[in-house]
Amino acid sequence: VQLQASGGGLVQAGGSLRLSCAASGRTFSTYGMGWFRQAPGKEREFVAAFSWAGGTTNYANSVKGRFTISRDNAKNTVYLQMNSLKPEDTAVYYCAADRYGRGALGTTSYDFWGQGTLVTVSS
Repeated sequence: VQLQASGGGLVQAGGSLRLSCAASGRTFSTYGMGWFRQAPGKEREFVAAFSWAGGTTNYANSVKGRFTISRDNAKNTVYLQMNSLKPEDTAVYYCAADRYGRGALGTTSYDFWGQGTLVTVSS
């Protein structure tokens, strides 16, 4: 599976962005998909994930209520809608795919990673 993330950019605090992650591969619909982010000087952290089995979603507490993960299996694409953005959301955002469909919170659960897209939120 190859992943291509896009949609990052510069936005003012309180604004919105929608990230997209296009995936190649015929088995995309059975993969768990996640979004992670990494700010300068910090470790990569979990943002949101979508499991294949049951279609459940998980969110980091810091983004709950502001971000929404969704997927369109027909387009092999997963999205991250980000609303009410804050300066602390500034980071490179990565999408990732888990072949076992778990939608887990840990980076080690994911087998494939996109190249990242930069989100900058100005105050």
